[in-house]
Amino acid sequence: MRRGSAGSGCRRSATRCPAAFSCKRERGVLRFNARGPAGLIDGKAPGNPSKLDDAQRRALADIVERGPIPAIHEVVRWRLADLAHWIWEEFGISLSETTVGRELRALGYRKISARPRHFARNELAIDAFKKTFRPNWTRSARGSRPEPR
Repeated sequence: MRRGSAGSGCRRSATRCPAAFSCKRERGVLRFNARGPAGLIDGKAPGNPSKLDDAQRRALADIVERGPIPAIHEVVRWRLADLAHWIWEEFGISLSETTVGRELRALGYRKISARPRHFARNELAIDAFKKTFRPNWTRSARGSRPEPR
C-alpha cells in the first residue's frame, strides 16, 4: 500500500503527508480529538459482523442442548458439519464448520471428544499382558538398608 493513499486517513497532498510517520501522527491526532486519551490505545479490529443474530444463537444453543433426534436429524450426535447443515436448513445462512465452532465457543460450549479406541482391541489379550506384582511388596525395614557414608 502506498503512503498517503486514499484510504489511509491522510490527505493526499505531499506537503501535508510527506512520510508514513506524519500520516500515523495525523491519524493519532484525529483519534485523540474524537475519543480523548482512550483513542490513542489500539483496540481490537472489529472484523466482519456475525451472520447469526441473537435469536438464531439461542436456537443453536437450544438444539445443541437437546441433542439430535436420530429419526429427524439422521445423526446420533452433533458434529460441526451437521450443525452447519441445520443452520442452512433453518435460517438459510451458509456457515463453515470453523465459524460454527467459533459461534459455539462464544456461547460457552467446548469440543469434547471421547478417547479413541482401536477397532480391533481385544480385552482378553490386554489381561494377558498386564504386569502382575506380588501383593505383599513392602518397603524394606530401616535396619536392613546400608547406612549412607
